[in-house]
Amino acid sequence: MRLLVLLAAALLLMAVHAQAQVYAPYDGYNEYDGYGYDDPYSPYPPPPYYEPEPGYREPFPERRERSTRVGGTIVIATREHTLIYTTSAGEQFAYPIAVGREGKQWYGITRVVSKRLHPEWRPTASMRQKNPRLPAVVKPGPANPLGTRAIYLADGLLRIHGTNDPSSIGTNASSGCFRMYREDVEELYDMVQPGTRVIVQR
Repeated sequence: MRLLVLLAAALLLMAVHAQAQVYAPYDGYNEYDGYGYDDPYSPYPPPPYYEPEPGYREPFPERRERSTRVGGTIVIATREHTLIYTTSAGEQFAYPIAVGREGKQWYGITRVVSKRLHPEWRPTASMRQKNPRLPAVVKPGPANPLGTRAIYLADGLLRIHGTNDPSSIGTNASSGCFRMYREDVEELYDMVQPGTRVIVQR
């Protein structure tokens, strides 16, 4: 009998622990006017250079080679919620995006400084103060608000990244960064390289 009680208690603890590891998209988002998880002023800088993970193979090597010989340009049309990448060969790829909320938008000319495959999300201290349930780090996975790819701009102050809330695409939803559908950010990630010029327009 005692063994059954101990077994039931252990199973209950395991279930509670497993539940604690799930971070649903935007859990409590409206309570604090948004977590600002893609806060452009996060204290966590981008990786200093792009280095593919060991064993990683680019899914479209022929397109990447063709489109990044010289550079290319990214133009973000904020009002239209559109990102357009023009390759050095003149090909254009247009994607719908989510942009910053009113008062959180940035305009100007910058560049890609680095890229991260399967990025971690590290909430800032102020985010964790507003919501103590937030973890220090969210590892890559379906609950990660940065999605599967992150492209860092403006020396780390802004990012183009995926999202775990695709319903936000086409809206003013972020704290300044640019969100894309998973398949779109993965395609763009394969084409752009550090040094690519980025123009953010109204």
